[in-house]
Amino acid sequence: MLQSAACGFGSLALTGLAQAAGGGAQFHHPPRARRVIFLFMHGGPSQVDTFDYKPELQNRDGQKLPFSPAKNLDPSATSQAKLLGSPWSFQQHGESGLWVSELFPEVARHADDLCVIRSMQSKGQSHGQAVCMLHTGTDNFVRPSVGSWISYGLGTENEDLPGFVSISPSATHGGPRNYGAAFLPAAHQATTIGRNGKLDASANFDFLTPRSESAKQRRKMELLQQMNRDHLARTEYAPVEGMIRSMEMAYRMQTSAPEVIDTSEEPEHIRDLYGIGNEKTDTFGRQCLLARKFAEAGVRYIQVSTPNVWDQHGNLKKGHEKNALAVDRPIAGLLGDLKQRGLLEDTLVVWGGEFGRTPIVQGSNGRDHNPQGFTMWAAGGGVKGGLAYGETDDFGYFAVKDKVHMHDLHATMLHLMGMDHEKLTYRYAGRDFRLTDVYGHVVKDILV
Repeated sequence: MLQSAACGFGSLALTGLAQAAGGGAQFHHPPRARRVIFLFMHGGPSQVDTFDYKPELQNRDGQKLPFSPAKNLDPSATSQAKLLGSPWSFQQHGESGLWVSELFPEVARHADDLCVIRSMQSKGQSHGQAVCMLHTGTDNFVRPSVGSWISYGLGTENEDLPGFVSISPSATHGGPRNYGAAFLPAAHQATTIGRNGKLDASANFDFLTPRSESAKQRRKMELLQQMNRDHLARTEYAPVEGMIRSMEMAYRMQTSAPEVIDTSEEPEHIRDLYGIGNEKTDTFGRQCLLARKFAEAGVRYIQVSTPNVWDQHGNLKKGHEKNALAVDRPIAGLLGDLKQRGLLEDTLVVWGGEFGRTPIVQGSNGRDHNPQGFTMWAAGGGVKGGLAYGETDDFGYFAVKDKVHMHDLHATMLHLMGMDHEKLTYRYAGRDFRLTDVYGHVVKDILV
């Protein structure tokens, strides 16, 4: 009623009051996590080379696959396809004995905090399909991203910062669609910093000019807002409301955001923990440190992306070693820093790519896309640590036990944030939409 009456200004006022009182949260049940940090490994890391140890694959390296492969993009994936064992050794770590390959020695130190889901499944053999499925819950329509749904449902814990921030988002395979709000109010789209997996020391939010540097800026803002409100009054077009809220947020951020994104004052031991200053780890280290600062400051959903570098159709050993080296220390630093500050308990950290890789060789030394069975892991925020959940077959190709579809992961993430994925809906084009569409089940066995 407030949205439709008096040009929607009553709704704006109520939203402001709600955010001031409690972040505008719409909890369906008590939350276990207050925020999410999603570490997106763009391109698709190989599960059988990282967290899904397959001795049988090692033993039968070079032999023919003993069953028919999935329909695959690679025309060589026929009944004559040969198996490719992992070039890296695996060891068990922590009291839990989780298997982790030598690609991730630093993350392996946190094995007892990891909930490794080894039976993930998704839709889409191509990057474009699978990336959008991962970020929006659909592979062929423009829909709101996960962070936008969480921002819509819970708002932000800090009224001077957005509820959703995307750090160094990719410009390919969906681009802005992967952090966009689609038909949700524009205020729930991610505020971005950095580009295409890169974040240098001087990175800043676009158009974030401090108030003190522009005496005319407030008058410009007021004029633009008046134009927006005039348009809203004439058309009663609800998305304009989101534009008004976005502009107001942009103005408030001019005071609070510069301090949050400034990492130069962080103690040297913290910068070293994330690998900042090291040529190999500096970029992702800055991204992870910034993610911790945003989480600490009250941002609900922080998305951190690598470039599309995990796509090893060839040169598997060289490529995965380079990629893992760039992120291993920063991720371990993030987990350790969050834990030391008491933030990991109510921060859900999620790691993974849009799919995994095949256990069969592509070309002479590569792996093709594999959405039939792959690995993602989570830590903190109400999930069991030191747990390996689900299984793929003996070769790491198909998920065969306790399968977890991407819809199930999304439902579980919302559940941990205090929301029922079936109740978090938005009315658009004549029907109610939700992140999980008509699918999804909460994976209760991984919850504390």
